Amino acid sequence: MTSKQKKNLMRIIVALTLFIIIFVVDKFINLASVFNGALNWLLPFSLYLAVYIIIGYDVIYKALINIKNGQIFDECFLMLVATIGAFSLAIYRGVNGLQIEGFDEACAVLLFYQIGEFFQNYAVSKSRKSISALMDIRPDYANLRFQNKIQTVDPEVVQIDDIIVINPGEKVPLDGIVVKGETTLDTKSLTGEAKPSCVVVGDSVISGTINLSSTIEVKVTRQFYNSTVSKVLELVENASSKKAPSEKFITKFARYYTPIVVFLAIFLAIVPSIITGNWNIWIYRALSFLVVSCPCALVISIPLTFFSGIGVASKKGILIKGSNYLEKFSKADTFVFDKTGTLTKGNFVITKIYPEEKSEEILRLAVIAEHDLSHPIAKSICAKYQKDFPKNYLMTDLQGLGIVAKNEKDIILCGNEKLMKKYHINYERCQESGTIVYVAQNNKLIGYIVINDEIKEESYVLINYLNNIKAKVIMLTGDNEVTAKHVAEELRIPNYQASLLPQNKYTYLSNVIKNNHRAVCFVGDGINDAPSLMISDIGISMGGIGSDAAIEASDIVLMKDDLKSIIEARKIAKKTMKIVLENIWLAIVIKVLILILSALGITNMWVAVFGDVGVTILAILNSLRVFLE
Repeated sequence: MTSKQKKNLMRIIVALTLFIIIFVVDKFINLASVFNGALNWLLPFSLYLAVYIIIGYDVIYKALINIKNGQIFDECFLMLVATIGAFSLAIYRGVNGLQIEGFDEACAVLLFYQIGEFFQNYAVSKSRKSISALMDIRPDYANLRFQNKIQTVDPEVVQIDDIIVINPGEKVPLDGIVVKGETTLDTKSLTGEAKPSCVVVGDSVISGTINLSSTIEVKVTRQFYNSTVSKVLELVENASSKKAPSEKFITKFARYYTPIVVFLAIFLAIVPSIITGNWNIWIYRALSFLVVSCPCALVISIPLTFFSGIGVASKKGILIKGSNYLEKFSKADTFVFDKTGTLTKGNFVITKIYPEEKSEEILRLAVIAEHDLSHPIAKSICAKYQKDFPKNYLMTDLQGLGIVAKNEKDIILCGNEKLMKKYHINYERCQESGTIVYVAQNNKLIGYIVINDEIKEESYVLINYLNNIKAKVIMLTGDNEVTAKHVAEELRIPNYQASLLPQNKYTYLSNVIKNNHRAVCFVGDGINDAPSLMISDIGISMGGIGSDAAIEASDIVLMKDDLKSIIEARKIAKKTMKIVLENIWLAIVIKVLILILSALGITNMWVAVFGDVGVTILAILNSLRVFLE
């Protein structure tokens, strides 16, 4: 609890104690009877006014400032009008020899309003804790090695290829590669997972993690503005700016609702009074009507619920870029997946080379063509062949087909069936499961390489969950039909598309979105997935191994690279929206009922206080259920 919250709590306790004492004494001995005559109201007025000022000075000040700035119709204005009206009505009744009513109720309105505000602030603080934990990943400094000396500098001045030293207990300030030492990193602040990560020379480290055990030296690969920690902080800071349709509706609703009820209260105070002549009765009813009409429960609890949902998700290593995406995700009924690196591990290994007697030559030709590429398939080929090879070839990358390597003597083709067909190579189609890389030299097929990718364990869990909730699941891949069918059957994915180029994925997904009436979610990790992530209703990227472009284009980032996080995110989204709808109905039904009863004079201002503050507190407490997993 902050010092400001403690101060407000103390003020509430003091005001509530004084109020209870004055209220009890008033009910037992009737404070208005202490003095006789037209000024008998002065004693209760003075005592209740002291409580009123203690508990409500900030509300009064804010209301007056808002009126001065032209922002009239808000909850502070309603509180001010209702309470001053109640005090005025009580004085009027006292002067005219009637039973004094209104002083206690005016104090109660502000007292319970402040209690509601305290609950709101406490709830927001609780919600912010999850997000502020992420904000703590911002590094304060970097230990830069410069001319055999260590200088403590701002991370923003460190350049690519600089060497930084990270001691035990310090945050990793920038992304880089370990060049000296080995240690254990705490990645919980980024991934939400308490499991430590061991790194040695050659391993990558990401900013925002904490060095636990030994000193390491890291060669910087990204400047601070482009580092993981900067991107995460940017996502968190911008999350609250993107409002959900429900949130926007409530804001718009309150903008029109508040002035309407103010004018209805004025109508209720004047017209029946003119007809009946009972001014004090109808003004009292109008004041009760004003108190209960305040839309605090909706205006406070709905954004708070979304904020809580985003906070809970971030605590679990799921970054949701705004409440609008949280609401959309709760409605998603179609899930489209990229295969490689998303449903599979992306750890490609060669499982077969055919013909076997030419395996050495096939590998040599493939390495000549693939050695400059960073694609996982190219890496798996190069990892298998550890001998020297000629590098005097000119490479041409034909996207979606493969590589053409040329020099003065020969031409090497290394790619899929489409590449063979393009160059009219006579080949026999391979029926093996996996990615097939055909290798041809000087217009003659030499052989092929079969490369397989392992399916992630969590893919089985996620697809099983989606099938159980009757969601439509689609897999898109650039791999051949045989490989795609094998993975789809393993995971029980009924719909898949194989041999797709990046632009084909985009076109296919566009058609899925066009024909879907709810929300389509696309999950991917590669740079070629960025267009698909951007056009989908909800784009989900794998944050730890995902490319910068994919993270930028997505709406939800999984920092753990664990597909089970999608299940967590879905449950959080569903629970958040359920609580939002509960709060909307709770507030509207109770308020409308008490508004009617207040207008008819069946209830008094105490019930109106519950209709305002009581419902607000109930809605806020209900919002905090998001944290109860």
